[in-house]
Amino acid sequence: MERHDTYPEALVATMGRLGLFGLNVPEEYGGVDAGYTAFAAVFEELASAWLGLSGILATHLVLCDILKSFGTPDQRQRFLPVLARGETRGALCLSETEAGSDLQSIRTTATRDGDAYRINGSKMWITNARHAQMFLVLAKTDTHVKPAHRGISAFVAEKGQPGLTVGRDIPKLGYRGLETCEVHFDNFSVPAANLIGGIEGQGFAQLMTGFEAERLNLAARALGLARAAFEYAIAYAQQRVTFGKPIAEHQAIQLKLADMATRIEATRLLTYSAAQKKDRGERCDLEVAMAKVFASETAVEVSLEAMKILGGNGYSKDFPIERYYRDAPLTLIGGGTGEIVRLLIARRLLAKRAKH
Repeated sequence: MERHDTYPEALVATMGRLGLFGLNVPEEYGGVDAGYTAFAAVFEELASAWLGLSGILATHLVLCDILKSFGTPDQRQRFLPVLARGETRGALCLSETEAGSDLQSIRTTATRDGDAYRINGSKMWITNARHAQMFLVLAKTDTHVKPAHRGISAFVAEKGQPGLTVGRDIPKLGYRGLETCEVHFDNFSVPAANLIGGIEGQGFAQLMTGFEAERLNLAARALGLARAAFEYAIAYAQQRVTFGKPIAEHQAIQLKLADMATRIEATRLLTYSAAQKKDRGERCDLEVAMAKVFASETAVEVSLEAMKILGGNGYSKDFPIERYYRDAPLTLIGGGTGEIVRLLIARRLLAKRAKH
């Protein structure tokens, strides 16, 4: 399925039966409410098999997290049960052609029109756009206020009304099996009751809290991918023979394996420490940011080193290493690039220091 970029319908149905689409949804709304340590473990395991499969779940659960944290009682009751059952799947409409890391520069607008808002604009890099039925849309309800983030609001937009068009599927290096699309809004009507939290200008702050869940799942996915690449490489090194002995007995290979394993273990500790902090209800934006940066760079480094260990076989589609190598860079970009996330880490560190 990955090779042919085919959506894994049967696997998605199984994920639904297992309750994974309600992983972080409270039980009162039909979810599992598994906690964020279990949340991370699920993403690690899914990504160790196929990063694309884990992506189908990821944006959906960020939408659930934001609704759980900021939705009005009516919104939680209307949306969370169908999302938890997987009957309706969610996606995030955030980035635009000219606004990726700098979300304050979005141009999509939402204009009040009686008991509804009219949304106009285009979104880019929307994972699950074709198969999702419900979008979290970030739009400006005030285009003049300074700073700009105070004019950004978040809405739940449901397919079915005219004015919402899913555009082309964007061809990608990796992260295949699920679609990444352009989404266009042309005077698309969203009920005012779908403004998340019921108050304009809160969308940016709501999203920043939601990014804790996104960056945590990205760290866990990077961990799963790195672990899979390492496990394949070390097993291969124990079987492949050169110069009369398994290559695992050559010191050059042993040095690679030692570094790969050390980075993976450090990634695991960072990721699950952040998850446990979130489980305790503590602020953890710093910790999930650190985990995300380190984990994503580990995934890239380990997949490349695994390819070197396999040599020509690592470059061949007959072996899974080339897929790990193609998928790993997604974890560098999603949830904020490494450069942007490092700036966030530094700001939090300096802010904490200033309090003392």
